[in-house]
Amino acid sequence: MILFLAFLQGYTLFNISHQKLEKMTTSNKNRAIPLILLGLGLLLIVASVFYLLQDATPQTELAVVPVRVDFSAPELTLTNTQGTPTSLADYRGQVVLVNLWATWCPPCKEEMPALESFYNKHKKDGFVIVAINDGDPEADVLQFVKDYNLTFPVWLDPKYIATEQAFKTLNLPSSFVIDRNGTVVLSWVGGINLRSLEKYITPVIEE
Repeated sequence: MILFLAFLQGYTLFNISHQKLEKMTTSNKNRAIPLILLGLGLLLIVASVFYLLQDATPQTELAVVPVRVDFSAPELTLTNTQGTPTSLADYRGQVVLVNLWATWCPPCKEEMPALESFYNKHKKDGFVIVAINDGDPEADVLQFVKDYNLTFPVWLDPKYIATEQAFKTLNLPSSFVIDRNGTVVLSWVGGINLRSLEKYITPVIEE
């Protein structure tokens, strides 16, 4: 709204300046003042259009900010996409990012490439992502994993144990970072980008 008003102000100033310029020209008066006003009007118009175009571009770099928390990781055992029962306790000594997601969730889809990229960069440092699907049919989950070329562990949760019992959240996506001692130290709700992953999780990996 502010940018729109600035645009209107610039356009109005341009018209006023132009009218004054014509009058000053026909009356052979000093042209300095209307020329200055004309220049200011054009400058305001250009600036307004620039910021309006920037405001209209997709804000793909925006992401939620993780918050600091401090509680023990829940006991949780589910089956992965290979049909093997796996527990969070199996990853003790590593930094674990638990991502709760669903195939129908737009922000879940949007953040997956960033999660995959971050995982590939840091898995050699004792970091793992455990992506727990929230209640989708197994076939849909397997297709999703294939479509997004996911290489980190993906667990199936047909009974919503992770969301409703272990982490007590109904929001998707929701993510939790567990340090090497088994303590949940970061959490957030919503999609996240690669820049924020590097900023907030890399220090936990390097501890």
